[in-house]
Amino acid sequence: MTTMLDRLETTLRIRGGARLEGSVPTHGAKNAALPIMAASLLAKSPVTLHRVPRITDVSVMWSLLEALGARIRYEGEHTLTIDASNVTSFRAPYTLVRKLAASFDIVGPLLGRFRRAEVPLPGGCVLGTRATDMHEQAFVALGCEVRNAHGYLIAHCKKKRLKGASVEFRMPSVGATKNAMLSAVLADGTTTLHNVAMEPEVVDLANFLVAMGASVAGAGTDTIVVEGVHELKGCEYEIIPDRIVAGTLLFAGAVTRGDVTVTQCRPQHLEAVVEKLAECGAEITTGDDWVRLRGDAIDAGTSIVTAPHPGFATDLQPQAVAFLCTVPGTSVVEESIFNARFSYVNELARMGADVKVSMESNAAVVKGVAQLSGAPVEAPDIRAGAGLVIAGLGAAGETEIIGLEYVDRGYERLTETLSELGAQVQRSSGVTQFVEPSTIFETSAYPRVNTAAG
Repeated sequence: MTTMLDRLETTLRIRGGARLEGSVPTHGAKNAALPIMAASLLAKSPVTLHRVPRITDVSVMWSLLEALGARIRYEGEHTLTIDASNVTSFRAPYTLVRKLAASFDIVGPLLGRFRRAEVPLPGGCVLGTRATDMHEQAFVALGCEVRNAHGYLIAHCKKKRLKGASVEFRMPSVGATKNAMLSAVLADGTTTLHNVAMEPEVVDLANFLVAMGASVAGAGTDTIVVEGVHELKGCEYEIIPDRIVAGTLLFAGAVTRGDVTVTQCRPQHLEAVVEKLAECGAEITTGDDWVRLRGDAIDAGTSIVTAPHPGFATDLQPQAVAFLCTVPGTSVVEESIFNARFSYVNELARMGADVKVSMESNAAVVKGVAQLSGAPVEAPDIRAGAGLVIAGLGAAGETEIIGLEYVDRGYERLTETLSELGAQVQRSSGVTQFVEPSTIFETSAYPRVNTAAG
């Protein structure tokens, strides 16, 4: 029998050397859509979300919410309605959570709604340690008992409501900040979160919670204050543009020394990327909702250190390294977020790249080569896959990328988008990048499970 994994395994062939030119839009942000979908569990009435990307990560989150009892339907190509009024389960199925790190975002909403959550420890791409200690710190501060048992995080508050508290994180964590907010919005009293993540996706989640009737202030700064309310109502909301997709498209233009305009984006979310591309010699112009890159004058490398927002996003690090492989001189890229994010470098080496990674400093020294050469390579995760796509666009000859299903988790219609810019790309036939949620349980890869809590 053909399984979901068999159907998803697919390849992308790229004939490198074509100069990319033209204008293409971004889609809604994956890293905003997923926690906002999870947050809909808190609403007493239906939520309608616009600009939801049609990617496989959204499909998995959709199926996870349905497994808990939510009813979801499409209202249009990128608009969906989530009705969580009949949700009764607070135990999430491992078969889905293991596929998606963002599944852990449901812990906060389940605690806020049921005062109990039983969720498997996060899965998704293997990028390094994904500690849950800061999540647990927040849950305990809000009055929950927390333990790990049989691969699950089990949190329970024995009182009628969680209790507001002050929480100071040891470092800005996007995941812990989201879960703390999601837990606190229905808590009794005031919750103050210190040293929080300031990413645009965190701000978007806070804005969505406010649209549902929550009281959240300070998102986008290092301190968030949540005043607990008794209930949240449904609302209509539009997801922000995906800054990682926008950045990836800019690097695609840069590696081909092309002329690419990315529209329907927020330039203020791309300042760190724009700064580094300009240091390499790219000409960058921006408008209210667009960024244009001209790459003819690119002639030098740069140094990059990934960091929490407003620093250089770790999710754009592989794309940056792939581009820098084609730039004269030496560049240094230091990864400060994930300790295993350079797993794709051996694949770049197959294409003739000169990249040396220091395990001690978690940094890559990149020496530009005259020309990368096409080769068969394999994507180990979403963003590394995007980085290999960038490398293939700038290489001579044909690059075959195995594991495109990883890229499909974060990029909608990437093949078509690149083709619109003039890239010579071909996806293996017979496979679509978006698995319809209504059929996701119909395979042995995602067997239907009983999610009722005992």
